[in-house]
Amino acid sequence: MTATVIEPRVHDLGGFQVRRAVPTVQARSVGPFVFVDHMGPAEFDAGHGIDVRPHPHIGLATVTFLWEGAIGHRDTLGSDTIIRPGDVNWMTAGRGIAHSERSPQAERVDHAPLHGMQTWVALPKSDEEVAPEFYHHAAATLPHWDQHGARLRVIAGRAWGRESPVRVYSDTFNVALDLAPEAELAIDDSAVERALYILDGQAQLDGSDVPMRHLIVLERGTRPVLRAKTPLKAMLVGGEPLDGPRHLWWNFVSSSTERIEQAKQDWREGRFGHIAGDPEFIPLPER
Repeated sequence: MTATVIEPRVHDLGGFQVRRAVPTVQARSVGPFVFVDHMGPAEFDAGHGIDVRPHPHIGLATVTFLWEGAIGHRDTLGSDTIIRPGDVNWMTAGRGIAHSERSPQAERVDHAPLHGMQTWVALPKSDEEVAPEFYHHAAATLPHWDQHGARLRVIAGRAWGRESPVRVYSDTFNVALDLAPEAELAIDDSAVERALYILDGQAQLDGSDVPMRHLIVLERGTRPVLRAKTPLKAMLVGGEPLDGPRHLWWNFVSSSTERIEQAKQDWREGRFGHIAGDPEFIPLPER
């Protein structure tokens, strides 16, 4: 196997772990993806859940996909929706948006699981200042199919000749994979840059064991064969390389450091707008 294996950094958010595989020294980005976060798996006690208070973004799109659980999304556009397994939330921040992510009240009545991925896509330079948008796509609207024990769902962009209805701004490769034991799948080579993240299960790539909860950056132009030794959950990310370097600070992504400084000031002074029914906010980090 010719690939780069990346061990994510683990952040404990109080009984809830997030593993960040990108950016790292080995991979500042994969295609347009500049953040790759694995959420959970977690099991919340009754009365508990995630509570990510309102916070801002610029210059990127957030992509949320779940295998288990539910997250309520609210933003400064007035969006108010709940994402469940198989759905996609795509939020284009563009020139600026704020949102919150919380476990719905109904999910807090009894203990509830949560397991999924949230990734960030850097917008092309020409689209960094587009108007913010939010789209929720139900699971049934996404291209999905089974082949030889593998279930594939195209989250965003194109793969295996199928295209997601999610609006993207550059060539994007984002697929959820679920493989039964002994199932094999040759990875689509249509994207320039690709990486495979193993959420759960034991797997091999071209006959070599690959570690669970790690990111494997694949060589360009190859078609490595993924084999599941146990039930397997995985995600593919990648696509067109970035059109230049990006600066990342807190929740802001931009090709311009000056633009990030402006976003900091805008958040301090409350210029991102307000979220109906969610008056809390995360203060700007002092760093």
